[in-house]
Amino acid sequence: MSDRSIARRDFIKQAAMGTAALMIYPPRVLGANDRVRVGMIGVGGRGNELLKQIVAVPNVDLVAMADIYPRRFAEAKAVVPNIQTYDDHRRLLQQKDIDAVIVASPLHIHARHFQDTLGAGKDLYSEKTMTWSIPEAEDCLKAAKNSDRVVQIGLQHESDGSLADTKKWIKDGIVGKVTMVQSWMSRNSRHGHGQWVRPIPPDCTAANVKWDAFLNGRPSQPFDANKFINWRLFWEFSGGNITENMVHQISWIMSALDLPVPTAATMSGGVFSEKDGRQVPDTIAVTLEFPQDIVVNWQSTFSNSHYGLGEHILGSDGTIEHVAGEQNMVTGRSESAIRYFPEKVNRKDGTALTGNTPDQNHMQNWVDCIRSRKQPNATVEIGYLSAVAGHMANLAYRRKERITWEAAKAIQPEM
Repeated sequence: MSDRSIARRDFIKQAAMGTAALMIYPPRVLGANDRVRVGMIGVGGRGNELLKQIVAVPNVDLVAMADIYPRRFAEAKAVVPNIQTYDDHRRLLQQKDIDAVIVASPLHIHARHFQDTLGAGKDLYSEKTMTWSIPEAEDCLKAAKNSDRVVQIGLQHESDGSLADTKKWIKDGIVGKVTMVQSWMSRNSRHGHGQWVRPIPPDCTAANVKWDAFLNGRPSQPFDANKFINWRLFWEFSGGNITENMVHQISWIMSALDLPVPTAATMSGGVFSEKDGRQVPDTIAVTLEFPQDIVVNWQSTFSNSHYGLGEHILGSDGTIEHVAGEQNMVTGRSESAIRYFPEKVNRKDGTALTGNTPDQNHMQNWVDCIRSRKQPNATVEIGYLSAVAGHMANLAYRRKERITWEAAKAIQPEM
């Protein structure tokens, strides 16, 4: 048996034992006027953004955080001075008066924190992408379905008014038969400064970081500060731009068109923008095939930001254009809009429309659902579907072949 197999076996055993041990306290029943008490696991760059979002939600107390790097404690206390801190997430989950937990740890630890949180009887907000691999997505979906906890995934586009407008136009039949969706996301950086590369603080040392907890069952290796801080650059811990950005747009598209798991995926590209030692590609072209005779394309580059991000839903009776951050060529201003344009050959009397449904606060939606026990906007199901779509694309890229859903289910994750 390989070291990798042994490490994974031991991790699964430890995770299962830890989850069982966490079922100590029953969930607190919230009254209408009770404050929701929240804990956070992982308070790095993205975690700090979510920390600021949750403390802005009325009638919520952020009471505790867990992280394996003490620097994060000081950063969080600058916002929440009295926050309780732990260097082991299991101790946070044993705190019986915590109602709900935000998981913002690195991608490769999401599944463990996801399942441990549900096992502890806490409601959950899990950052995207829901998991690092397809097997983990299957496990987390099963865990959520076997739980009565509220689960919101950090797919903020699911709370966009643009999604509500798109769903309405499709339901009204004015889009017609959709066979193709074009989508893209573009960014740029100063020469020599690759996307996601962050400076390494001087206190990021083996003495200050719980490195084994970060590895999370991966084969033992010496402490690497660059991998710890810039984990997004490495397959062992990340899914690259697919799981950082495409997942937001593919979840929006799949929700709008009610799409299931893709039947197949292809992906090409490479590390073309900055040769800085990263493993994950910065230039990408993805094609996802779906059983309803729909093809979804997604393209991305880290060498040009002019067109921002967006989607074109191409129907026989009309086009839905959704853009965000695109630079208007006339005014030079950044534009964000959702519009419908009729296909005159099939809707000669159709008129152009502009969406006006307001966005919802994604974090507020989660807290509201903790109280109402209703389904949040970004359900575990769309978290699962979008994760699978992303992982299929990455498998296709890494194996340099078209990957079917049947094949993807049988492939063991590669670190």
